[in-house]
Amino acid sequence: MKKKNTDIPNEGRRDFINKAVIGGAGLVMGVGSSLFSFSNSDTGKPAILGGAKAFRGVFPAWPIVGKPEEQALLDVVRSSRWGRLNGTKVAEFEKEYAALNGVKNVLGVSSGTNALYTILGALDTGPGDEVIIPVYTFIATYNVVVLNYALPVFVDTDIETFQMDARKVESAITPQTKAIMPVHMAGSPVDLDVISTIARKSDIPLIEDACQAHLAEWKGKKVGNFGLAGAFSFQASKNLNCAEGGAVMTNDDTFAEICYNFHNQGQGQARVGNYGTGAGTRATNVRLTEFQGNILLAQMNRLEKQVSRRSENAAYLDTQLGDIEGITPAKLYPGTTKSAYHLYMFRYDRERFGGLSREKFLNALTAEGVPCSPGYGKMNLSDYVTSLATNKHYLKIYGERTMKEWLERNLCPENDKLADEQAVWFTQNMLLGDRNDMDQIVEAIRKIHKHAKAIDKA
Repeated sequence: MKKKNTDIPNEGRRDFINKAVIGGAGLVMGVGSSLFSFSNSDTGKPAILGGAKAFRGVFPAWPIVGKPEEQALLDVVRSSRWGRLNGTKVAEFEKEYAALNGVKNVLGVSSGTNALYTILGALDTGPGDEVIIPVYTFIATYNVVVLNYALPVFVDTDIETFQMDARKVESAITPQTKAIMPVHMAGSPVDLDVISTIARKSDIPLIEDACQAHLAEWKGKKVGNFGLAGAFSFQASKNLNCAEGGAVMTNDDTFAEICYNFHNQGQGQARVGNYGTGAGTRATNVRLTEFQGNILLAQMNRLEKQVSRRSENAAYLDTQLGDIEGITPAKLYPGTTKSAYHLYMFRYDRERFGGLSREKFLNALTAEGVPCSPGYGKMNLSDYVTSLATNKHYLKIYGERTMKEWLERNLCPENDKLADEQAVWFTQNMLLGDRNDMDQIVEAIRKIHKHAKAIDKA
């Protein structure tokens, strides 16, 4: 049997890898087993009812591993220079990634979470501050705010795009707002025109959580260039990865210096000089290693080709799935000139599938050989988040009344609807398949649509 082209991947998002829980929502996983196409399988019996799978292929694996990665590791091992303070590979990666994104400064750090943490630390975020974030995002966006003992303020979701609703950002601003931190969810840009205007008008720093958005563009300009700084992740599921890693991106030279100090124990060693204490008297160590830096250099050689493949397949799925009643692909804002498509997302309408619940739809799609997920849950209502209102440190800082009001401010009804009933995800490695793979995904959903009532009764 011929294997898939490994030039375009070994696995998807971390949640698929671990078959774990995202934001309180369980994942559904399916694995294909052959490369044959059944072009008429949409008219046959659904696999969950005993029929043949619509998808018999094997999606490209993630990450890609080849001679460049092997050589990258060997080169660092043999150099005996394994850390950024005495090596050259992290600095080389920072320079090349900055050039690729058209930005002045890139700082490699140990994770996307720590990229955000570094940015907020460099801003001297602390108790009494508020940071505006979307409710539909990975928990790290919330965690970095809480690690600074600031208050995370959730903004509801634009259900058509799965993004932070830019129209609701301004009303979330208070005199305590330290930063506005939208997420380019799934690799697609938020409405940067609206959010950038609000940030400028309010004189509040805009921090782009672009952890999923490598090479995504807004009006021809790479994301991460629109605010004070942007954060990227190179975690194992990401479109550019080295298992764990991240980067801070900024066009502000002074802020770049402060971020460097913060990530290097408050010291300005070995970069462009010593900048003193930088972000006050707080700092940490979240340096990227030479091993990671060199693997990223190897992985970058494939990145632009992979972005093009994902975009082509996503556009094709938009056209094909958009013709199926009850399936609505996530919209891109008009300013989007390129999505990274870290995820392919669509909304599911059970009423157009004969009342078939989303859970049963996901089970049926998995049975057809198509891996799928319900995506993020209702973060703002999760026990993990709501327990902040009774955290002894937060009560000491903010008081019981403020924390009770915080819970009430964070209601997000549109996100509740999306997370509970509608969202469906495919991972980025699936979009690296060929056209036949995309056709089989479409066939699987058409088959479920046709036999939805029978599946519901089974």
